[in-house]
Amino acid sequence: MTKYILKRILLIVPTIFGAGVLVFFLMRVIPGDVCLIRWLDFGTHKDLALLDLCRDELGLNDPLHVQFFEFLKGALTLDFGVSMWTGRPIIEELKLRFELSLQVAIMATLVTIIVAIPLGVISAIRQNTWIDYIVRTFSIAGIAVPSFWLGILIILGLLIGTQHIFNEPWMPPISYVPIWEDPIRNLSQLIWPAVAIGYRFSAVTARMTRSALLEVLREDYIRTARAKGLMETVVINRHALRNAFLPVITVIGMEFSFFMGGLVVTEQVFNLNGLGSLLVESVLNADYNMIQALAMLIAAVFISVNFVIDVLYAWLDPRIRYD
Repeated sequence: MTKYILKRILLIVPTIFGAGVLVFFLMRVIPGDVCLIRWLDFGTHKDLALLDLCRDELGLNDPLHVQFFEFLKGALTLDFGVSMWTGRPIIEELKLRFELSLQVAIMATLVTIIVAIPLGVISAIRQNTWIDYIVRTFSIAGIAVPSFWLGILIILGLLIGTQHIFNEPWMPPISYVPIWEDPIRNLSQLIWPAVAIGYRFSAVTARMTRSALLEVLREDYIRTARAKGLMETVVINRHALRNAFLPVITVIGMEFSFFMGGLVVTEQVFNLNGLGSLLVESVLNADYNMIQALAMLIAAVFISVNFVIDVLYAWLDPRIRYD
């Protein structure tokens, strides 16, 4: 197991690097010119001399191998330069956006775990009872309701509710404040998008937990444990849940990775400037440097989460061993 962990750690860096190289060449093939977009956006007359000057300043007129060498140098030193669109250092831009997306992802994942796993376990244990029907209805509704639409309902509910109770409507904070600077303001801004996102994925995870646990409860070793006279709580907690959690961990890990960069519409509803919004803005503006940095960052998140999932697999089920 130790050998496998070391091998996976050594493979993380080249895999992330490979993702960055792939994005580098894709961005040079896909049509788009940040200088032309900038001129069109500002309504400036397209003077070819000025466009060439802009491309020279950004290094876009350099030969492809020169641009690739600059990319390699930046990737190895974690210095991705400045944004082609805003001119600000990419590391500073990513730091604030990553911090926001990471906190929302952690909070939404906690909501998912706290809500989904108990509901899924109860639904499986009380199969075909009124409790099971309620949980299944909750799950179907959660899968059917988009997170951004639920976010709109939450904002409307808070506005109307606070207006009636306090005679003053609640408004979410406009700008992001780190939790160590103002915890109350930070949580008041991020708890609601975490709930909106967490509800939908709680529905998916609850269904997965229920299905996995029902499958495990039909296994022969569970019948043997019951035949030996073990209490039902011991059978569930000690024997069934460990094996049932294997597919659930995979789902939760993939959800966490998705939270980091795939919540563009929900971020817009709650006026959050996370990684998802930054990625869309960078693609629309053909900001090569920012897209390459974002691709490597998101790849690092996915690879790291998959690594943690593999380690948890071996911890939950000692029969799983990797060569």
